[in-house]
Amino acid sequence: MANLNSLFGSRVFNDSVMKERLPKETYISLRDTISEGKELDLSVANIVANAMKDWAIDNGATHYTHWFQPMTGITAEKHDSFLTVQSDGTVLTKFSGKNLIKGESDASSFPSGGLRATFEARGYTAWDPTSYAFIKDDTLCIPTVFCSHGGEVLDKKTPLLRSCEALSYQAIRVLKLLGHSDVTRVTPMVGAEQEYFLIDKDMYEKRSDLIYTGKTLFGARPPKTQELNDQYYGTISPKVKSYMADLDKELWALGVYAKTEHNEAAPAQHELAPTYSNANTATDHNQLMMETMKTIALDHGFVCLLGEKPFEGINGSGKHNNWSASTNTGIDLFKPGKEPYDNTLFLLFMTAMIKAVDEYQDLLRISVASASNDRRLGGNEAPPAILSIFLGEELTDIIDSIITGKKYSGSKKTNMETGVNALPEFVRDNTDRNRTSPFAFTGNKFEFRMPGASQSIADANIVLNTIMAESLCQFADKLEKKTDDVESACRRLIRDTLKKHRRILFNGNGYAKEWVEEAASRGLCNYRTTADALPHLTDPKNVSLFARHKVYTEAELISRREIMSSDYVKVTHIEASTMIDMAKREIIPASLSYLREVSSTIVSLGEIGLDTSSYRSLAEKISKNTADLQKAVDELSSLLDGLDSAKNVTRQTELARDGVIPKMSEVRAFADTLETLVARKYWPFPTYGDMLFI
Repeated sequence: MANLNSLFGSRVFNDSVMKERLPKETYISLRDTISEGKELDLSVANIVANAMKDWAIDNGATHYTHWFQPMTGITAEKHDSFLTVQSDGTVLTKFSGKNLIKGESDASSFPSGGLRATFEARGYTAWDPTSYAFIKDDTLCIPTVFCSHGGEVLDKKTPLLRSCEALSYQAIRVLKLLGHSDVTRVTPMVGAEQEYFLIDKDMYEKRSDLIYTGKTLFGARPPKTQELNDQYYGTISPKVKSYMADLDKELWALGVYAKTEHNEAAPAQHELAPTYSNANTATDHNQLMMETMKTIALDHGFVCLLGEKPFEGINGSGKHNNWSASTNTGIDLFKPGKEPYDNTLFLLFMTAMIKAVDEYQDLLRISVASASNDRRLGGNEAPPAILSIFLGEELTDIIDSIITGKKYSGSKKTNMETGVNALPEFVRDNTDRNRTSPFAFTGNKFEFRMPGASQSIADANIVLNTIMAESLCQFADKLEKKTDDVESACRRLIRDTLKKHRRILFNGNGYAKEWVEEAASRGLCNYRTTADALPHLTDPKNVSLFARHKVYTEAELISRREIMSSDYVKVTHIEASTMIDMAKREIIPASLSYLREVSSTIVSLGEIGLDTSSYRSLAEKISKNTADLQKAVDELSSLLDGLDSAKNVTRQTELARDGVIPKMSEVRAFADTLETLVARKYWPFPTYGDMLFI
């Protein structure tokens, strides 16, 4: 245990390190900046920078970088040495407050969605002191925000921090009205469960689809996948366990709160879950987690796949974003307590979230939109693309009693009876867990289950923070005008709001076809694809929302819509181009080679008078599917030409959705049929069976 304690955070310039290495006055000033948002003086920054540099060098670092999160969805870094050359040719190690606070980066090659012209190359990174610096390999990584020369936001961290501030401000308004005048900060708390696949590195390198797209574009279903449910929580293989052990050690040293790991439902699929931290830190940590997963995998002869749907017909990978909020005084705002019906604070915040999700279903869907995630959502393995909230039996009964004005009958908690005397008794939860719900209340938090495994959780949490801030803002506006006691005003507000937004609550099976029809009758949104959802990002109500809470300007929203649309088209284009290349250069030649062998066998058998009807049938199937594949590939090529010549990105997204993606499915169907017909020795790359059972 002592070793684990000393390992955790050993490569992080955290609070204990700052307290040890900084003068007391400097430490206090920096803590005020971190906890209260007070401006950081340059003299303080100089002292912090020097201490940070000395600590980093003591721990083996030779370089530093401003570590930021551009709108690519991954991280970026430019490394500079601590060495400074003197006039006499000697060198000193130097790192100033200016180096710490501000960096310059070429912004021309990062996505901007039209926020800046291509020739306007200058970009700035600015230190985020609320997220601890850390050492990765030999480099001190300093978490920063990223903006252009004109001040346009070019990253995901800045709007996340803005949304956290918006939520805190509005929540404090409400809490003060409820008598909690000592609360000075409310923090959104997040824990992001991360699913991933591990496959053999040698097999990965034999498949150009995995190399170029991170997913398989072809692959027939193997004899066994997950039908027996024997992978989920199954015994972890020694090779994977060794990988997980090294991954844990690396993440712990980086201060990432890696906690729970297990086999997931699909073969070769696993999950790693952290404990909770504030939304900003959790987002940084999730980016570090994904990067570290990939790096450590290579050391163990694996490749880590984070794509949402790397294998067709096999469960894909998501990222369950567990969200809550707490005060600096220790109040968990979503903790029901022993008597939820009488807990006005909990019910008010719960109602605010119900209202937020109902009014901004479109934004939550957009926050998880991507070409890859479209293939996962609604596939009876992940939540549908329709937003709804699962509360469970007890809370739903409480809400219905509030709406109807009927007396709530009380808690239904009972002891669990197993029928075995030797087993200890325990209290059974009031409700089961609903794994089909996209947004489920799970005790003292909401689990947003729609984000894809490869996506930054910043986008989802920006939306969650902002829409919650909006609900609380409207509540505060009404309660501040109250004419009677706060308790009565709150209860009336809760009742009226729940009546209006009851439609978003659904405790049933989200996978059922009947739910699609029922959701439509309730007036809920169902944006099945990214192309359907993205145009709504800049609907007037959404532009107004983000502007009102100073999270995004209209120009920043438009830029993000353009970037997401462009990514959708580019990903589709890359996948289609890779598919065409593999079909023409690998699958069709392999099929024709085997067809020649079968044809030769037919001739040989015929010469000695044997029945060749079954072989002729095989040859006909191979010939027909190969010809159909060639035709479909040619048609796909033509569709790509049309995609390239489209006048704008909106038209391109429509062509990708309506033409290219359906044709890709057709190409795949012919190729996967050929895989089942062509002899194993002729098939040009590893099959699902080869890759999934390692």
